[in-house]
Amino acid sequence: MTESLFDDLPAPPPAGAPAKTPKTQAAPAGPVPLAERLRPRTLDEVIGQRHLLGPGKPLRIAFETGRLHSMILWGPPGVGKTTLARLMAGAFDAQFIVLSAVLGGVKDIREAVNRAQVARGQGRASVVFVDEVHRFNKGQQDAFLPHVEAGLFTFIGATTENPSFEVNSALLSRATVHVLKALDAEDMAALIERARQELQAPPMSDAARDRLVGYADGDARRLLNAYDNLVSLAGPVAELDEAALEKSLGEQLRRYDKGGEQFYDTISALHKSVRGSDPDAALYWLARMLDGGVDPRYVIRRVVRMASEDIGLADPRALRLALDAADTYERLGSPEGELTIAQCVVYLAMAPKSNAVYSAWNTARAFVKRDGTRPVPLHLRNAPTKLMKELDYGRDYRYAHNEAGGFAAGESYLPEGMAPPGFYQPVPRGLELRIGERLAELRRLNDEARAAPPEE
Repeated sequence: MTESLFDDLPAPPPAGAPAKTPKTQAAPAGPVPLAERLRPRTLDEVIGQRHLLGPGKPLRIAFETGRLHSMILWGPPGVGKTTLARLMAGAFDAQFIVLSAVLGGVKDIREAVNRAQVARGQGRASVVFVDEVHRFNKGQQDAFLPHVEAGLFTFIGATTENPSFEVNSALLSRATVHVLKALDAEDMAALIERARQELQAPPMSDAARDRLVGYADGDARRLLNAYDNLVSLAGPVAELDEAALEKSLGEQLRRYDKGGEQFYDTISALHKSVRGSDPDAALYWLARMLDGGVDPRYVIRRVVRMASEDIGLADPRALRLALDAADTYERLGSPEGELTIAQCVVYLAMAPKSNAVYSAWNTARAFVKRDGTRPVPLHLRNAPTKLMKELDYGRDYRYAHNEAGGFAAGESYLPEGMAPPGFYQPVPRGLELRIGERLAELRRLNDEARAAPPEE
């Protein structure tokens, strides 16, 4: 079983059993990391998460009322998921059992269950904390269910991924999901001041502090590691300035999961910015995706979809431009080819918008699925054989090119008895404004031809 260096609540051996030497990791050769030295020891020391820990908020109530419950702590890295779980176990004097879904398996789960059973026999509650719970497969997650239901232990899972996608519905239904947020600038500034006092370091310039907060990107652990490194490298100075910070920082890596919820949230923001005709927002989200390491080809595929779904016939050039951007990127690659994607995104954002074809297509598909199989009218059928001609296939078909204006007014191209469904409704924007005028004219000619008395 994976144990924390700071798990000071090991399960005692069963009565009468020989004492075992506990499996612990060797003590670190250097000093305890700053992030661990500043780990909150009480709830009031926690920075951030006011929506959960403030007066009258869910986790504050749980602490104050003594009602410990199974939960999923969902949030980005470095926001206090492990700290909150450890504080809960301590507040309720419960045995704290740590599992890592990255390294653990069913065997470790069984060992945790055994420890919880021993603790229960001694009248003590247990908290089983599973870090990265989304990495456990379905069978491993299911192994917790009977013990959670029986109340053997309180289950707390931590995840950076959306639990509705990554956690089994059965386990999810037995746990309350608490969403933790990245620390904001005010939280980070407070954390820097706490670290400064701990290290007795010189003050930071405002510019350096803002740069460090931006670098940490809401991750407290990342901020403290960077600050610790900064103080160590800066030496005896009167102020920690931006120049010293730049020397100590490595390349900035922003939070971005290339396959998780944040990935889909960001592509959604890009798509909706284009749909909303905001080129600046579209460029921002495009830059965020490419900066985060998303394959530009994926972005291009989504851009092609935008050109068809959100612009359509209001500006047919948009689709061609999107396809040209895809071809150009294949020729140039990154980073040069990314400019063509940006060019296309700006064009799409500024193009007139229409989802008329998209809506018409979805409506037509839904109609066909629920409708019966209507026969093709005889005059629309092909007649390549003598028998088919004898059966009147193709009889009375009017060849549109031979009609006045290239339009067979009054002709019907729908199954017999089917009323015109009106799937396609052009919008009064861009080219579709003219398409709508043309469609209205054709419908007028049809109405006039069908209302006229038949020729004798």
